[in-house]
Amino acid sequence: MARRTSYRPYPLPQSPALEMSGGVLRHVCFGVPNLPLSRFRAFPLRGELPQSPSTRARACVRPHHLAPALSSAAFFASSSWARSGFVNWYLGVLSTRPILTKSLTAAAITVAADLFSQIISSSSFKNLDFVRIIRMAGYGMLISGPSLHFWFNFVSRILPKHDILTTFKKMALGQTIYGPIITGVFFSLNAALQGETVEEIFARLNRDMLPALKSGIMYWPICDFITFKFIPIRLQPLVSNLFTFVWTVYMTYMASLEKATTETILAM
Repeated sequence: MARRTSYRPYPLPQSPALEMSGGVLRHVCFGVPNLPLSRFRAFPLRGELPQSPSTRARACVRPHHLAPALSSAAFFASSSWARSGFVNWYLGVLSTRPILTKSLTAAAITVAADLFSQIISSSSFKNLDFVRIIRMAGYGMLISGPSLHFWFNFVSRILPKHDILTTFKKMALGQTIYGPIITGVFFSLNAALQGETVEEIFARLNRDMLPALKSGIMYWPICDFITFKFIPIRLQPLVSNLFTFVWTVYMTYMASLEKATTETILAM
């Protein structure tokens, strides 16, 4: 019977210099930050070829040509994690506080659209109307966000299917019920907050309401089709608010026009 032979590593000599070098290497080596180098063999086993100090150092030092690639990969990984973290956070608060989240989202998008509209019209940041910005934020927070929440829930409750015919029915409801109502509320509330009288508000509605509804017929059907057909119910207000960005630029421009009087309407 062949005799079984066992090999054991040579004992590691204990010295302060070796312990110090192990601590330094732990910080230099790439990919093994927690490797206990005190357990490394100081001498090779039988049958192994000894390595020179330069060879062991090259095994631990990070290659210079890989550093940019590794840094870029780490950057994109952290960016992807941040994006997914924000999305998960938003979906979480959307589930726990749906009305508040949708209202804050609508306020932020309305303010951004109004800022964009003012910058386009004045071509400068110096002439920004901050009272108008606050007015638009209040409209998005108190009117647009909650109304979109309840409207989409109502439409999905009475028309729960997602086929083409049901989608067109939802679009028709939006164009004939929600669109005219919210447009009238927007013009009336904005005019009232600007100090216009009841007669002036009605004159503004007579002047601006019909052109706005005609423009809405050209813009909102395709937006509503995408929203109702492909977007889940809890994200429909968010997508609608994103479409509202372009629409709000137009609406805030219309709302910022000068007061309408009866003489102006008759002259038109």
